[in-house]
Amino acid sequence: MTNSSLLAGPAPNTGPESFADHSRRLGPRPWGSRGLIDTLDRAGLVGRGGASFPVATKWRSVAARGGPAVVIANGAEGEPLSRKDQTLMALRPHLVIDGAMLAAESVGANRVLLYVGEAHSAALNAMARALAERPPAEAGRATLLPAPPSYVAGEETAAVQFVNAGVAAPTAIPPRPFERGVDGRPTLVQNVESLAHVAAIARRGDDWFRSLGREGASGTVLLTVSGSVVKPGVIEVACGSTVDEVLRLAGGVRGTARAVLLGGYFGGWISARQAGTMVLDPKGMRAAGGSLGCGVVSVLDESSDPLDVSARIMQHLATESAAQCGPCFFGLRSLADATRRLAVQQPDPGDLPQLHRWAAMVKGRGACRHPDGAVAFLQSALSVFEPEFAAAAGARGRKVS
Repeated sequence: MTNSSLLAGPAPNTGPESFADHSRRLGPRPWGSRGLIDTLDRAGLVGRGGASFPVATKWRSVAARGGPAVVIANGAEGEPLSRKDQTLMALRPHLVIDGAMLAAESVGANRVLLYVGEAHSAALNAMARALAERPPAEAGRATLLPAPPSYVAGEETAAVQFVNAGVAAPTAIPPRPFERGVDGRPTLVQNVESLAHVAAIARRGDDWFRSLGREGASGTVLLTVSGSVVKPGVIEVACGSTVDEVLRLAGGVRGTARAVLLGGYFGGWISARQAGTMVLDPKGMRAAGGSLGCGVVSVLDESSDPLDVSARIMQHLATESAAQCGPCFFGLRSLADATRRLAVQQPDPGDLPQLHRWAAMVKGRGACRHPDGAVAFLQSALSVFEPEFAAAAGARGRKVS
């Protein structure tokens, strides 16, 4: 990490940074404006919540609707393999609040909701303490709102629905939150890491942010590195770094890598050979049809059973369905059940071809992207672990030892 990164400095070793220390380190917060939106556009900042959507475009959509708008700082982080948002909030809460206030001023919002996963106690406590330290004019605009511990709670329409009705379930689009969100008002739902980057860019400019990246990429990205690595945890790297470089920062791989899961449960498996030189750039990966998702890099070694791991993830995604759409609720359960049967080498006839066929049928048929994400994960498993799936499909009747 560099001294200009989000997590650099004393806070990672001493707990949440106080408002006084934050202000001494970075200086006063600038005021948000339409000009800041242009700066974010030039900086090339894209969202760090999973979709890698351009932040400036999202803000302009809200600002164009006219105020008063609402800002939701999204720190729900329901992805089981991700720790980067809760780590950021636990260590740099004021950087997140700065970004949320800048967003509110830039899009014409008079209400800020700090939407933090209720299971992330360190992050919740740090954000509550930080909010109490802020000037009264800012603290009066913001409310800390614990988010339910479900996978879909962080989806932007689910966050809006939770605020409006107390139920964190996705809703059909249109309308999107920028059109009609909290209390029917234009609403910006932005990931907390994205907002922290905004707070840094507002102080240091778009040239500075672009200079942090490599290979034509802009800025830095927080990653949660897990699985078969020596030092799992949250790290910050320059966008444009390779997976091999990330794994070296995590102390290297324990054993021999078989595959790497990029992006978490809504991401996908890639072979270890392919992963090594892959460049981690959210914007570039999205343009190429891939995704860094929520910044998860999880290593599977040769001693682990890839079908068992994939089956457990599919089961989790199936149980996390909001149960509002039949193709999602029933389709994901069927996909998870077939994957589990193959994992234990007791498949029903035709399970493997059915997985391919059912995945194509489920994709694009939900009110939100939950089934699409689950299907993308499964299809990556079917591709990367094709030999293992083929062997399991031929194992009907074989006794499991």
